[in-house]
Amino acid sequence: MKRREFMIGLGGLVACATIAQAQQKERMRRIGVLMPFPKSEDFSVTVRVFRQELLKLGWSESDNVQFDERWSTDNMDVVRADAASLVEQKPDVIFTVGDRVTKVFMKLTSSIPIVVGAVSDPIAVGAAESLARPGHNVTGFSLTESSMFGKMLEILKQIDPGISRVGMMYNPDNSVAATAYRQWFELGASQLGIQPVNLTVHDAAEIEHAIAGIAEQRGGGVLLPPDLTTSRYRTEIVTSMARYGIPAIYWNPEFSVRGGLVIYGPDLLEIYRQSAGYVNRILRGEKAGDLPFQQPTTYRLLINVKTAKGLGLTVPASLLVAADEVIE
Repeated sequence: MKRREFMIGLGGLVACATIAQAQQKERMRRIGVLMPFPKSEDFSVTVRVFRQELLKLGWSESDNVQFDERWSTDNMDVVRADAASLVEQKPDVIFTVGDRVTKVFMKLTSSIPIVVGAVSDPIAVGAAESLARPGHNVTGFSLTESSMFGKMLEILKQIDPGISRVGMMYNPDNSVAATAYRQWFELGASQLGIQPVNLTVHDAAEIEHAIAGIAEQRGGGVLLPPDLTTSRYRTEIVTSMARYGIPAIYWNPEFSVRGGLVIYGPDLLEIYRQSAGYVNRILRGEKAGDLPFQQPTTYRLLINVKTAKGLGLTVPASLLVAADEVIE
């Protein structure tokens, strides 16, 4: 073969290799997103934060990533159908929230990486062998840890020293969360001399009945931990608390903007940003099972002074100073 022909052939091979490498680098990635909430401005803002963070990390919807986004409400039949549909599409990674939803995905796939933006106890759920090294195809962020419940009860009693019994409201269908929540709640209540009451609910009617039951005796209050069902009925819950004159502490800021008395919980937007960071690391080659499950490190305290006045309560100055946000 003549030298000129050899060089042309070699150049062609190099060009093909370069093109192939460029095509590999530019391969479109797919991210499946399943949110067990109705699509609304309240919940959409968190997913926007997630997507904006991914954009900062180099993942552009017009360039190298596609999103398959599902809003399934907390109807588990819809969740299961949407989850199965997402898995069939074989995305590069799935992002979701919630214990029950995580368990649904784990039954459907053991190979597609899953990042969970909110789970109660990943070990109890079965998503992790240990927090430091999950070992499966699931990783993410926990919304709670044991001391959070004691702190919520302490804040509620500071706002209303007359509280002697507190009901914790949650959907018992999430058996793992119910078990962990009850243990942490009852431990915190015993340390403060508060009578713990379990308020198990599934829908708006049961929520109304539970709040009415707490209102039958003086000194009652309500604590709402992370829960898909109570998040869905947040407007109805806050309205009923006001109608029955019950002081309540919530975990999600969305309760506060509706008039909820006080919120103490993890910084949700920060968790969604961190979740985007995990998705980025997985898309760039890391394994979900090697990324540690993280517990919340940043909490936010929001107090609605207007609601406190409506309940005839005076918020201690020490709490107002400690609050991240005070709603007048």
